[in-house]
Amino acid sequence: MRINPYNPAADAISSEPGSQTAGAQNLSLPAREDDHTTLVSDASSVSSLVSMAMSSPDIREDKVASLQQAIGNGTYELDPEKIAASMLDEQA
Repeated sequence: MRINPYNPAADAISSEPGSQTAGAQNLSLPAREDDHTTLVSDASSVSSLVSMAMSSPDIREDKVASLQQAIGNGTYELDPEKIAASMLDEQA
């Protein structure tokens, strides 16, 4: 969470009890009655997703076969710009 240093309400919040920034006003923000959170745990859907993931193969044989064929035929081409962009995205 980022705190906006220009927000007057942020001046009222301090990490030490009893301390306050010079010139800051003690602001009291009204509670919003329409804010709410609902957490639901659907065990059956989680269970079905786990079982689906566990039953899927570790190696996608169809993908491996198509790549082997493309490499064997000499039709597999690499895009150096796409590879470099992916490497940079992983480092960010």
